[in-house]
Order: sequence, then C-alpha cells, then structure tokens
Amino acid sequence: MADAGIGGAFLSSFLDVLFDRVASREFIDFIKGRKISDALRRRFNTMKLCVDGVLDDAEEMQITKLAVKKWLDELKDAFYDADDLLDEIAYKAFRSKMESRSGIDKVKSFVSSRNPFKKGMEVRLNEILERLEDLVDKKGALGLRERIGRRPYKIPTTSVVDESGVYGRDNDKEAIIKMLCNEGNGNELAVIPIVGMGGIGKTTLAQLVYNDQRVKEWFEVRAWVSVPDPEELDVFRVTRDVLKEITSETCDTKTPNQLQNELKERLKGRRFLLVLDDVWNDRHSEWELLQAPLKSGARGSRIVITTRIHTVASKIGTVPTYHLDVLTDADCWSLFAKHAFDYGNSSIYAGLEEIGKEIVRKCGRLPLAAKALGALLRTKKEVKEWEKILKSSLWNSSDDNILPALRLSYHDLPSHLKRCFSYCAIFPKDYEFEKEELILLWMAEGFLVHSSPDKEMEEVGDEYFDDLVSRSLFERGSGSRSSFIMHDLINDLAKFVSGEFCFRLEGDKSCRITNRTRHFSYVRTENDTGKKFEGIYGAQFLRTFILMEWSCIDSKVMHKLLSNFRKLRVLSLSQYRSVAEMPESIGYLKHLRYLDLSTASIKELPENVSILYNLQTLILHDCTYLAVLPDSIGKLEHLRYLDLSGTSIERLPESISKLCSLRTLILHQCKDLIELPTSMAQLTNLRNLDIRETKLQEMPPDIGELKNLEILTNFIVRRQGGSNINELGELQHLREKLCIWNLEEIVEVEDASGADLKGKRHLKELELTWHSDTDDSARDRGVLEQLHPHANLECLSIVGYGGDAFPLWVGASSFSSIVSMKLSGCKNCSTLPPLGQLASLKDLSITKFGGIMVVGPEFYGSCTSMQSPFGSLRILKFEKMPQWHEWISFRNEDGSRAFPLLQELYIRECPSLTTALPSDLPSLTVLEIEGCLQLVASLPRAPAIIKMKLKDDSRHVLLKKLPSGLHSLIVDGFYSLDSVLGRMGRPFATLEEIEIRNHVSLKCFPLDSFPMLKSLRFTRCPILESLSAAESTNVNHTLLNCLEIRECPNLVSFLKGRFPAHLAKLLLLGCSNVVSFPEQTLLPSTLNSLKIWDFQNLEYLNYSGLQHLTSLKELEICNCPKLQSMPKEGLPSSLSSLSVSLCPLLEQRCQRERGEDWIRISHIPHLNVSFQKV
Repeated sequence: MADAGIGGAFLSSFLDVLFDRVASREFIDFIKGRKISDALRRRFNTMKLCVDGVLDDAEEMQITKLAVKKWLDELKDAFYDADDLLDEIAYKAFRSKMESRSGIDKVKSFVSSRNPFKKGMEVRLNEILERLEDLVDKKGALGLRERIGRRPYKIPTTSVVDESGVYGRDNDKEAIIKMLCNEGNGNELAVIPIVGMGGIGKTTLAQLVYNDQRVKEWFEVRAWVSVPDPEELDVFRVTRDVLKEITSETCDTKTPNQLQNELKERLKGRRFLLVLDDVWNDRHSEWELLQAPLKSGARGSRIVITTRIHTVASKIGTVPTYHLDVLTDADCWSLFAKHAFDYGNSSIYAGLEEIGKEIVRKCGRLPLAAKALGALLRTKKEVKEWEKILKSSLWNSSDDNILPALRLSYHDLPSHLKRCFSYCAIFPKDYEFEKEELILLWMAEGFLVHSSPDKEMEEVGDEYFDDLVSRSLFERGSGSRSSFIMHDLINDLAKFVSGEFCFRLEGDKSCRITNRTRHFSYVRTENDTGKKFEGIYGAQFLRTFILMEWSCIDSKVMHKLLSNFRKLRVLSLSQYRSVAEMPESIGYLKHLRYLDLSTASIKELPENVSILYNLQTLILHDCTYLAVLPDSIGKLEHLRYLDLSGTSIERLPESISKLCSLRTLILHQCKDLIELPTSMAQLTNLRNLDIRETKLQEMPPDIGELKNLEILTNFIVRRQGGSNINELGELQHLREKLCIWNLEEIVEVEDASGADLKGKRHLKELELTWHSDTDDSARDRGVLEQLHPHANLECLSIVGYGGDAFPLWVGASSFSSIVSMKLSGCKNCSTLPPLGQLASLKDLSITKFGGIMVVGPEFYGSCTSMQSPFGSLRILKFEKMPQWHEWISFRNEDGSRAFPLLQELYIRECPSLTTALPSDLPSLTVLEIEGCLQLVASLPRAPAIIKMKLKDDSRHVLLKKLPSGLHSLIVDGFYSLDSVLGRMGRPFATLEEIEIRNHVSLKCFPLDSFPMLKSLRFTRCPILESLSAAESTNVNHTLLNCLEIRECPNLVSFLKGRFPAHLAKLLLLGCSNVVSFPEQTLLPSTLNSLKIWDFQNLEYLNYSGLQHLTSLKELEICNCPKLQSMPKEGLPSSLSSLSVSLCPLLEQRCQRERGEDWIRISHIPHLNVSFQKV
C-alpha cells in the first residue's frame, strides 16, 4: 500500500466549489428556460449530500481497502472533469459579455436554446452527472457510512530547531564527540555512520555534534553537505559542495578532475570533519571515488554520515555503526508535552496526561512524530478528542515510508487544507517556496474557499498557510522571512496523499504520467531533451505545469505542450530565458489563472493574452527586454496580481485602470518608469502598490480614492500637480512600510496634518525624507510635528530634516514598540532627541549631524520608569558628525549605566570628538573607531569584545591590552599597538584575524604570540622587518592560512627564509628591492593562490622556488615592468588561472600563438593578459 493515496480525502471542499458553480449566475443563465434547469441543480445537490457524508469514512478505509481507494480516485477524477466543464461554461459566458462590449452582439446567441455549444455542454453535463451518480450508488456496497462532526485544528508550533527543543540526546552527542575527538584508527580516514529510521533525529544529533565548541576547536576544517539525490551518490556534486563549504568560493565551472584535485590539495595535511547528511547509496565504486581526495587529510580526520539504511552504514562505515535509538518514554513525553501544552505543563489538564502518554507510546517514541502529534493536540482540550486520536484505525497501517503519526496529522486537517497540502507534492525536496507564491497557486487552482463575503481570497490563503505552518507541516527556510520549506518526511507525506494526481519529473526519472495526473512540475537535469516529455503529451487534462529552477526547453517542445494542455490553470515558465516571444498557442488556454514568465527574454506580450479572461496572476518580473504592455491588457478583468518588477517599461497603458479586480501591482526596480496612468484612482480594489526604485516624480491624481490600499511603498509629494499629502489621510488601511519623499515641497504646515499618520495603527515602518535643503527651519519642524505616527510603529527613519530641533514625539516613551531608528542629514539640529527613553530600541544610527557638539543628558532622556537608558539597545552608530567633541556618559544614582546590552559600537568620521567614551560596556562584542583625529580616551571595559577596528586618525585611543576574547583586530595607523605587543607575556589564544595598516613604528610582529591566527595583513608599514620576534620560533606550527604584505619595503627577509607551512593564500605588493623571486623553499607546498604586485625591479621568476607548488591554482603578476619572461621550465602543472597585467615585457611573450612564452602557459584553462581574456 506504499503508493496508495489519500487524495480523495479533500473532496468535500471540492464539492462545495462545484455546487457554488452550479448556483452561479453564469450557470443559471446557461440553463435558463430549459427543462433541465431545476432538475439538474437538484441532481447536483442530491449527489453532494450523498458523497459529502461518507468522505471521512472513505478516507480512513481506503488505507486498508484498495477498492475504496480506487473509488475515491475515480470520484476525484470525475469531479475534476465536472469542474473543467463548468469552468468552460463560465469562460464562454464571460467572453460573450466582453465581446458584446466591443460591439459584437453574441449574448443573445449564447443564451439561445439553439446554440450548438449549449447543446454540447448539456450532453457532457449529463454524462458527468451519470458518472458521479453511478459512483455514489457504489458507496453502500463498499460499506461506507456517514460520520458526523469535525474537530478544531488551531495549533501554534515552532519550526525552528534549536538545542532548547531537543530532548534525550545528551548521551548520544557525547558518544559521537568521543568517537570524533580521539587519535585512534591510525592513519585511516574514519567514517562514522549514524543510523536510524526517518524522524528519529539523526540530522538533529549531527547538528548538535557539528556545532559543539569542542568539535570546532579539534578540527581545522569543517564541512556540512546534505546529499542531494537518494537514488544515486552524485560524487562530483558532493565534491563541489565540500569545496564550497571550505573555501566559500563557487566551483560550478570546474571539471570533475579539477574538483577532485583541488579538494585533495585543500585538505592536504589538515584535520577535517565532513558531515554527509541523509546518505542512501552504498555503491562501492561511487563511494571510493568520493573518498579518494579526502584521504589527503591529516590523521584524525573524520566523516560522519547519517542514513536510514543499515546496509549503507555497514558497507561505508569504518567503525561500528552508531544506532540512534528512539527516545525514552520520559524524553519523548517531554518533547510531546512541550508542543501539546502551554509551557509544557500537562498537570493543569485533568485526564489528558495518561491518554497523552498512551499516544506517545503509539507514536514509537520518534521525535518528529512526537512533535507533530503534540502540535496536532495543542488546541484540543477535551478528553473525548484525545481518545478519538488514540483509538483511530490509522495507527494500524503498516506502511513503512510514511509514519502513521504523520498520516494522522494529515487526516486531522480540514478538507480545504488537505487539498492545499497535497498540492505541495509538486515541490521537490529542499525547495524553498515563498508564502505569496504558494497562495497565488492555491488561488489559481480554486482551493481557496470564501468563509465570508467580506474576506479576500488572499486573506483566506494567508489563513490556510498559517494553519499549515502551525501544524509544523511547513518550516521557515533559510532565505527571506517569507520563505518556507517542507521536511523530507512531510514532502513524502504530500507525495503519498496526492497519489497519481501530482507528478514531479526530476533526476533521471522517466515520465510515466497518467490521464488522472492534474499537477506536473519539472526539475531540469543536464542534457535534457525533448524526448523526456514524450510521455506527458497524453495528459490532456493537466491543470498545472511548473518549471522548477532554471530551465531551458526547446521552443518546438513548448509549442506542442501548450497545444495539448488546454485545461491548464497554472503555467510557470519562470527563467525560460531561451524564448524571445510567446507562442500563439498561449491563447488556447482559456482556463488559465496563473502565468509566470519571469526572467524570459520576451520583448512584448502577444495580443491573444488579452483573451485569457480567467487570468488572475501575471508575473513578468526581470523580463528586462519588455518595454511596453499592450493596451488590450485592460480586458483581463479577473487579474488580481500583476508583477512588472525589473522590466524596462516607461509608462503603463491607461487601460490598466480597467483591471477592476487588481489587488497587487509590483513596479519595483522599473528604473525607466517615469509616470503612472492618470486614471489609477479607478483601481478601487488595489491593496498593494510597490513603486520602489523607479523614476517617478509624482503620484497619480486622486490616489486617495484607493481607499483599500494596504501597502504603499512610497508617497512622493509634489507642489505642482500630482497628489497632495492630504490624500494620504484617505488611506486608512496602510500597513507594513511607508516612505514619504520630497517633504520639502509642502508649502503649508497644516497640509501635513492631513496625512493622518497617527491614525494608521497598522503601519510598522515609516521613512520621512527631505531630498533638498530648505531655508525655512520652522516650517520643517512644523511639518515633522504634524507627521506624528501611531505608537505601534516599530521602525522610524528621518532623513534630510531641516529643523533646528525635533518635536516632542520623536523619542517619546509612548513609542514603546520602536526597535530601529535612523536619523540622518539633520544638519541644523544642535541636540539629539531623548532616544534613551525608547524601551524596545535595539538598533540606532545617527549620521550627518553637522550641528551637534555635545551628546549628553538630553540624549538619555528621563529614565524614571526604566532601570537605565537604552536598556535594549544592541547596535549604535555615530557617523559624519564634524562638530561633535564631547560624549557625556550617563550614571544613575543607583549606579546603573546606559547601554547594558550594547553589542556593536561604531564611531566613524567624527574628527572633533576628544574625550570620554562610555566607560563600561559589559556586552560589547564589536568596536570600530575611525576618522576620530582628536580622540584621546581609554577603550571601554568590554570583556565580551571579539572584533575591534581602530583607524589611523583615532591614534590617541588608549589601549593597554587586547581584550581576552578578541577574534578580529584591524588597526590603521594606531600607534598604541607597539606598546601593547611589547607587553604581551604569553600567547594570545583567540585572535584569528589581524590587519595592520599605515603603522610607521612597527618593526617586528610577534607571529609566535598568536597561535590561532588564520589571516594576517600588513599595508604600508615602512620599517617592518620581521614577522617573528623570537629567533627560535618555528613558524611551521602556525595555523596561518592567508598572508598579505603590501608596501612594506624593509621586509626583505621573509620569516628567516620560509613562510608558514600551511599557508594557502599569499599576496605580496611593493617589494621594490626584489630582483629574483621566489627563493628556493621560501613558499610552502600548500599554497594555492599567489599574487605578485608592484615588484618594480623583479626580473626573473625562479623556477626552483615554484616547482614544488603542486597545490597552486591561481597566479597573478601585476605591475612588474622589468619582468622579462616565464621560467623556461614552465609553471606548476596544477595552475588553473594566470593573470598578467602592466608587465609590458612579459605581456608580449604571453600573446596567444605568437608569444615566445605561449607554449609554457597554453595549458592553463583561464588566462588573462593585459586585462583581457586570452
């Protein structure tokens, strides 16, 4: 039964939609005056009542009875056909109406009883009804009975995996760490397999181990790779991903041989940890090929694999398999209780705890199942509801691939959510989808059922989506805040329940599609051809065709596909870059609701797009060649979502105002757009208008008429014509973010009050911008006073304000929700507002205040109701404040100080600041001071600091010693560094990155004092002579990976004749005394990147100093005017990239074919000479 679907379970909501269509005005007009009128509707109603009552029973029985499963699939197939027919009737009726407006009188002929189309439809309607009635008659023979009642389903849950949500894995974690951090296994590369069934927590355990501090310190290199394909081990993709992990560089253009050789050299002599998550393949040949470059690592290197398959572990593992067991009853109960009860407290719900423990035992003590069941039961507080779950027959299923607990989570979904969830089977595993994207797809498929006439379809979709998130069926992705992903097991569940109605063409899977398949997605693989789609042409009832990721299909194939799929509701050709024009066959798709052509190379839309009367969503973002829309686009009266972002459109046609259903218009980054239609005010249903990054200079007239507008990214004030700021007052539903530009254009202060920002309680972010200087400071202050926002505001930005002081509302403690504030370019202000009173403020940026001289008590404000000012602040920036000379610290009578939680402090280009930084910043981790020429102050006490940057003209900052936990230090002309280095009595164990610039007194740098240093850069240190103070220092023991030396002319002796042994990247600039380079044994064999810049007297490259560089991949030679030739012996064979520029003698010898050195470099794949690719 592994491939038996539960797809028919959501048919109840499908029936509702069908019945609504039968009762619709279009259908009534179609059958008006005909004998079948009332009888047809009665038959539909009777059929609905008969089927609706037994669907719940059929859903549960079909898991164990194949006949019921087949009955449900046939019923669902018939419903799809009925819906297609009713949709065709509605389309014909609407098209007739549209053509009548154009003077083509077809309404009477459509309504006429002699209309041949109507006669054909009647026949097809009767056939479908008879088919449905025949299926209904079989319900008794199948033993289906009616069930009554529906359970509530609102369950809040988290989708974020963190240590606080992990139970019972401490012993497992310690056992794996012990296996990792020991010197056993001799020189063999140890492979540690973690084995367990799906949902048991293998990945979670591997993540806990991977992020443990002891593991981080033990391994020099760590990489995490999720194995992409369960069918086969893609050796070269995994190799590429490992390289990306350890180098942070793209490797997409490299050959398999290059990938393996580079990985071998990158890992050579280094202890590494590689985690391969979710391995399915145990083929010996592929595994050996993958392992080959990994064996170059140092002794103690480890590979951890997670797998569900015991044979994989036994064949691949080199140590005994670690079998991850289920949780103990106690730990499983704790995890379940965390999700099922508020605060994990079960004692307040009498009678539920014992039932819950029985349910936990039934879920097999699997973490994923316990979490899903806990979320399922969170809002069910009645004993009978819990008992119903406990006694459900779904527990008896023996299917091994889908956990019964997860099936049960699906079974508990209301019917409308079942359809939405099972549709997600079109998404490949690990695909991150946007919330808005999925809601638009649901809408196109007709899955969104209005719960009330006042609720928009988009709002219904939003509720559906949030419900699925609350049940842990969707989890937040790694991309934007609105991106989501399905766990692999949840994806399996969606595929299982959708059965043959959804089909994903991915990998090397053949296209075995059936006539019942309605939803199809395609994930491109290399070398795909049109033959791959031959099996899909017969799917004439297909509703969804989506190209996932970047795709390129032959135009002939696309024409054929569109000609065959006349029932399509969703067509996504996103990133279909090879097409410059859409095929005319697009006009055949009369059912189409969703069309995505984003990033295509089209220059215009075909005229017949205008007859796609059902179209709801049109996405054209990043169609950069598209410069004009046809005027006929105004005929798309059902269009709700139009995305033109990133196109080259200059003007929108006036007909756009006829799109009476339009809710969303996206014009973001339409950088050629200069004006909006004058009739925009007719779009009274518009909810979202995004005009960021355009050339618009004014708003269209009467924009205040768009009273339903909820998102308006920008409002542009104009004195002459356009919209007056008063019109903002009419837009009472605005939410999220609003930017008001050109406030200098407001003539009368009273006009600003008309914006009524105080009444916009749903607005979260507000930006107020003056774009040019004004000569009326009082007017600017009055305008800002009138733009008082609602206290719910979370982010505020004020830019270019010309007033001499801020109104009282800026910084008022009543704005308790503000978390971020930016004040910039307020050049006339002599004091700052009392921002310390903002209890929730976390991020504060103050820049370009030309009039501020002192920051003092007024900045901290009244703290009578707070323990200390800026009690929540994490990030503070002061930049470009030329007159600021004093910062007065805050100290309360009770000893409390300001900024108790401040983590990052940036002070840049404040040349007059002289004394007194805050003396105590206990939470500070990042400090940057630059451009503060007069500053003479001790650094604050900051025991937690890990990153520090002190720039040259801040040279009087007093630094007595380096903070003990410092990881990164950047100093630019900072004189105090000498004495600090001189006082160091023992090695500094935490610093990993040091950059020193413009230091005129640094003569010797004690490299041996920084054993954990990985990156070291020197620039313009004129008397620097040595990189090691102690004569006995063994630089081979350093971890230094990257070294850059720029314009340090006295550093003529490199580290006593050798660079650190593990160095991978070396840049040398301005070594003017060097004639021959490099000396023999100077460079380590681990080097993979060497850059030689500005060696004015260099004449020869010494082959004896290069021949051992078997890891070298990149060589750059720049501005070496005396360099005569390449070594006659050639360059290292490992080299894959060579660049030669500003070397006139050498450039002549490197010319393709005719240069004397061409024979020595022609084998190198990537060659650049004189800044041009050769």
